[in-house]
Amino acid sequence: MSTSNEKSQLIGQLDAIMDALASVAGRHIEVVLHDLAHPEASVIRIINGHVSGRKRGSPLLDAPDNDRGFLGLLNQPSTPQGPEPTVFTGYPTTSVQGKPLQSATVLFKDENGKPQLSLCFNADNSAINSAREALALLLPQPPEEKPEQEAGLEETLDEIIRACIPPTGQLRTGASKQEKVDIVRQMQIRGMFMVRGGVEKAAKVLGVTRYTVYNYLDQLRKAAEPTAAPSARPDE
Repeated sequence: MSTSNEKSQLIGQLDAIMDALASVAGRHIEVVLHDLAHPEASVIRIINGHVSGRKRGSPLLDAPDNDRGFLGLLNQPSTPQGPEPTVFTGYPTTSVQGKPLQSATVLFKDENGKPQLSLCFNADNSAINSAREALALLLPQPPEEKPEQEAGLEETLDEIIRACIPPTGQLRTGASKQEKVDIVRQMQIRGMFMVRGGVEKAAKVLGVTRYTVYNYLDQLRKAAEPTAAPSARPDE
């Protein structure tokens, strides 16, 4: 942007973009175009000005507090920069009415890197947050986790393990498969596999996978099934 004509063309292009945004953006999003050459009346176009209370002709100093785009103007580098736009995204600001906003700014520069125009976006999400809170009151709340119960369950599983592998609950080195199957049977009798995490904890103690524990349980189930009675011999 090296001439006033190019600046005017860019203003026209940004004005068209603002019209497009206005057709889809909610009333909680303010879009402001500033002419930085006239800070005393920098606002040349504004959409949803009720968000910040500004209007066409408002000064640059009426920008929300902590506006990074405005601070970027005050902290220009001493060395010349190129004409590429500078973007500040997703930062919190506060309107003059004290409303928290979420803001973003694009600075457009001339060929010497001097800011000429800025396009700013300020979103007032207070209505959205209020609606979210209202919906939360209408929806069922997830059950609260109870650490005491989780701790009690863990202690119960440890007690079962110590009862099945006395005296410490530690499996001896080199235990055979049959010993492990017998331990799983005792654990099953004591109800260890009826609670969440029982299979995983048994697998860890036995040094096997959870699928192996399921295989042991299947083996015990099949062994407990009644066998068919032998057929009578013809001479009996």
